[in-house]
Amino acid sequence: MLFDPQNVSHGYSTSPVSRRSMLEQSVLGFGAVGLAALLADEGLLEAAEGTQAVTGQSHFPATAKSVIFLFMSGAPSQVDTFDPKPLLTKLEGEPVPASIAARVPNIPRAGLGSKLMASPFTFKNYGESGIPVSNMFPETAKMIDEICVLRSVNHRVPVHGPGECIALTGSAVGDRPSLGAWMTYGLGSESRDLPGFISMLSNSSGPAPQTPGWGNGFLPSRYQGTLVDGKRGIPYTKMPAGYSHANRREQLDFIKWMNEEHLQQLGQDSELEARIASYELGFRLQTSAPEVFDLKSESAETAELYGLDDKETAEFGRHCLIARRLVERGVRVVQLRNGGWDAHGAIKANHTKRSKATDRPVAALLKDLKQRGLLDETLVVWGGEFGRTPTTEGNVKGDRRGRDHLPTTYCMWMAGGGVKGGQIIGQTDELGYTPVERPMSPADLHATLLHALGLDQHKLVYQHNNRKEIATVLGGEVVSEVFG
Repeated sequence: MLFDPQNVSHGYSTSPVSRRSMLEQSVLGFGAVGLAALLADEGLLEAAEGTQAVTGQSHFPATAKSVIFLFMSGAPSQVDTFDPKPLLTKLEGEPVPASIAARVPNIPRAGLGSKLMASPFTFKNYGESGIPVSNMFPETAKMIDEICVLRSVNHRVPVHGPGECIALTGSAVGDRPSLGAWMTYGLGSESRDLPGFISMLSNSSGPAPQTPGWGNGFLPSRYQGTLVDGKRGIPYTKMPAGYSHANRREQLDFIKWMNEEHLQQLGQDSELEARIASYELGFRLQTSAPEVFDLKSESAETAELYGLDDKETAEFGRHCLIARRLVERGVRVVQLRNGGWDAHGAIKANHTKRSKATDRPVAALLKDLKQRGLLDETLVVWGGEFGRTPTTEGNVKGDRRGRDHLPTTYCMWMAGGGVKGGQIIGQTDELGYTPVERPMSPADLHATLLHALGLDQHKLVYQHNNRKEIATVLGGEVVSEVFG
């Protein structure tokens, strides 16, 4: 029982109201932040006409329950990370061969008039699979047999903002829901006390974070990602001064009772329903969210594993550790955006710095998830908005050389969540300009991630402007080889 109004002098006399009764009275629309997860938990939410409401039911058996997207903003270079090209070393300083240039799509900034640049990094084969990995990632390389490398992802947008939007929403315009929003729309969250989709930003130097990347687009606002400060946690969840959990609960129960009385007089009112549900979710966040972001309960060994003891790795290490704690508690989607990979000049210094900040935490996340039995049900994705040219940008020399934007091919990788590790899917030409085998679009990648969660891209539908919209716009092809 939540609240007995007969014990309070408010001018009304009525019977006690249970939590379930209050919720049942409020289910007149779908307009509240957090209401979907709350009502799904109570078993009260029904499908709305023309849409698939949050039911927690997949279309077919899933291989993953949650997704952690490690988004490396600024565009890591494919030929310096997971797609080595020995011919670049051989042709160092020479123009792009006409036979390869002829296959490159006519897009700006392709660097076809510039000189080829050998990678300043070295590669070594790792694991039983023998997959080559750059010396930028010595720790991640140790987990390569858990990783499926995608070498032929591509699109045609060579600008950071639109590129980030197409990578995370499927549209360069930035007017559509993020993939995380679609996932929470389709499945909801397994957590009663936390948002279904959480995003954290680190090293936001370089291209500005694109809010559509965690936005809800035309989906109801309850599906947007909650942007979180990795140190302080979810904003505004600290208990007000002078309140205990008990008297805060009593206050909110009284507010809820008054709102319910008002709702009965008004009839259907989605804004009031949103207010009712937001108070309830807010209380849950106040009582549970602070614990998630307090890492004092983690062992010294875990803190060291994630690099919390090192200034270079501490920030992203903390975010990766929090991501593990969030999926442990049922959060559906966690997006970690790490910026600063835009290396127009001094690519060796830039990529070395960014890899030092992220390699150890990423490897720790994979290792920690695996040893806790969570990797099998958690899909981890790594990658940026596009790749970089095999040529040098401009006429600079030595260590000041960098690479321009190249969306015609780039590398991503996936691990866990039913993914068959220790394999490479897709191949590029001898210089790393274009795919020559198994090209993949962002829509293909999105369809594959949805598939891992048991969601059919063509059945996950939302009615918008008299049109049935799907997450992949026009549809993508599931890369079934990812799952072996």
